[in-house]
Amino acid sequence: MTRTNERVMVSIYRSMRRAEMYLYLPRSASLSDLPEALLKQFGEARKITDMLLTPDRKLARADTNRVLEQLIDPGYYLQMPPADTENLLDAMRREQASGSSRADV
Repeated sequence: MTRTNERVMVSIYRSMRRAEMYLYLPRSASLSDLPEALLKQFGEARKITDMLLTPDRKLARADTNRVLEQLIDPGYYLQMPPADTENLLDAMRREQASGSSRADV
């Protein structure tokens, strides 16, 4: 993992569907820019704060440098609940593989 010197203003959103799931976005980005499968799994997003994220800032459950790297590509960082990490990623991959273009019923 490379260390980044980026300083990014981020907005942090909490999932109303899953406890302890958070989404970090550059403050200039919009939720509508995120992949549809991610938004569907995340559910309703409630903004909890904005903050300046720097390499020296400590986060409770995420590696700051990884967050900063993910904010560059793919443009967001998803902090998963400790036990649900693999289950949700698998569900998102299955949904993307089945084609997210089908209509929701």
